[in-house]
Amino acid sequence: MYSTTLIPASSSGLAFASPIQRTHRKQHHHVRWHCSSLSAASGTATQVSTVPWGCDSDSLENASALQKWLSESGLPPQKMSIQRVEVGKRGLVASKNIRKGEKLLFVPPTLVITEDSEWTCPEAGAILKKNSVPDWPLLATYLISEASFMKSSRWSNYISALPRQPYSLLYWSQAELDRYLEASQIRERAVDRINNVIGTYNDLRLRIFSKHPDLFPEELFNIESFKWSFGILFSRLVRLPSMDGRVALVPWADMLNHSCEVDTFLDYDNLSKGIVFTTDRPYQPGEQVFISYGKKSNGELLLSYGFVPREGANPCDSVELSVSLKKSDKSYKEKLELLKKYGLSGSQCFPIQITGWPLELMAYAYLAVSPSSMRAQFEEMAAAASNKTTIKKDSRYPEIEEQALQFILDSCESSISKYNNFLQASGSLDLDVTSPKQLNRRLFLKQLAVDLCTSERRILFRTQYILRRRLRDMRAGELRALKIFDGLRNLFQ
Repeated sequence: MYSTTLIPASSSGLAFASPIQRTHRKQHHHVRWHCSSLSAASGTATQVSTVPWGCDSDSLENASALQKWLSESGLPPQKMSIQRVEVGKRGLVASKNIRKGEKLLFVPPTLVITEDSEWTCPEAGAILKKNSVPDWPLLATYLISEASFMKSSRWSNYISALPRQPYSLLYWSQAELDRYLEASQIRERAVDRINNVIGTYNDLRLRIFSKHPDLFPEELFNIESFKWSFGILFSRLVRLPSMDGRVALVPWADMLNHSCEVDTFLDYDNLSKGIVFTTDRPYQPGEQVFISYGKKSNGELLLSYGFVPREGANPCDSVELSVSLKKSDKSYKEKLELLKKYGLSGSQCFPIQITGWPLELMAYAYLAVSPSSMRAQFEEMAAAASNKTTIKKDSRYPEIEEQALQFILDSCESSISKYNNFLQASGSLDLDVTSPKQLNRRLFLKQLAVDLCTSERRILFRTQYILRRRLRDMRAGELRALKIFDGLRNLFQ
C-alpha cells in the first residue's frame, strides 16, 4: 500500500524526445515512498534548467489559444478574459459588469484533469494504476506524459499555456535556501518539500520507470521534469469539497490570481454541473478578478506559489516560532518522553499571528519551565501542547505563568535577532555576482526573502510587545502586593 507525504500547491535544458512507440508489459511492482537527500540532488547551482514545453509566465498568445480551444471544447461564454496584470503577470480580467454573488466559470468536468483522466498512452496509465500510485505522483507523471505527446495530446493547448518554470521553492538550490531563508522556519518546510519530490521521483524511477523504459524514457521522466510537474501541482491543483475532496487541475480557472481580501474559492456546482466560484464583491470591466488560494501565511504562499503579499495585507499571516526544552532541565528526559507520546519533540514550532499565539504554545511553555515538584502535571501539559488530543488546552498554572511567558519572550527575541541579522546583511548579499542573469535571479529571490522576513518579523515584534507589557503588568502587580504585605506586617509589629 502506498503512502506519501505530498498532500496540501542544471547547466543544460531537458532534452526533448518525440513520442515513442510504447508497448504494455504485464508486470506488478509494489512502490513505497521515502525521502532522499536534497543536497545530493539539487546541488548548489543557481542556473535553473527548464522543460521544453510550456511558455513564459507572462505569455498571452498561448493563453489565448487555450481559451479558444476551451470554448470549442464546451467552455461556456465567459465574462472574463486573460490579460497581462500587475499582480501575477497573467490573470482573468472582467470584460463585463460582474455582480456580487454571481457564479462564474462553469468549467465542465470533461475539461478538468483528475486521476481518472484518459491517457494518450493508456499503457503508461495502466502501469501506474496497477501499482496504486497516489493521486499527486500519478498526476505529476500524467502531466509529463501528456506534454511529451505535444499536439497528439488532448491537453496540448493547456500544457502550452502553463509556465515553463513555475514560481516555486522547488527551483531554489540548497545554497539559495540557506542564503535567503536562514531566518525563517519556512526554509525547513521547503527542504522537506524538495526532499519529498526528489524521493518520490527516485522511487517511481526505481520501482516503475526503470522497469518500463519504453513507456517512461529517462530523457523525459527525470528530476527536472518532475520539479516542473510538481511545481504545477503545488501552485494549481485544487481540492473540490463537493466532489468528495477530489484533487483536480481546472484549466482556465487556474489563471485566477490570489487576493488576501477575497474569500471565494473553486468548487463543483451540482446544479450547473461545472466548476464555479461565487464572487464576494462586484467587478467593473477592466478589473482583475481574484479568488482565494486558502487561508495561508505569507511563508506558505511563497512555498507553493512563489509570491509574498505586501506587508500587512494578509490577515492570515503567521510566523513559526521555534521553542525547545532545556537539556539542563533535571526532568528533561521525562518531559521529552511525554512530548514524544503525544507526537511532539524537544524542539517544536508553533504558529504565531499578529493577534496572538495558540494555547498549545502556552502549554508547551508551561511544561518547559515547570519544576520537578509539578511532575504530576507534566503529562497534562504535554497533552495540551498537542493538537492530537481533546483534553482541555487552556489550563493555567498561575505559579509558573510568569516563567512561561518569559520563556516564550526569550524564544521570540532570539528569533527576532536572526531576522535582524539577515535584513541588515541583505544589502550586500549579491555583490559577489558578475553575471547579469545570475544577478537578476539572486535579486529576485532576495527581494522575496526580504519581503517574507519583514512580514514575519513584524508579527514577532508585536508578540514581543504584548509579552513585555504583560510581564511588566504582572511584576508591577506583584510589587504592589509585596508593598501592601510589607505595610501590613509593619503595622502589626
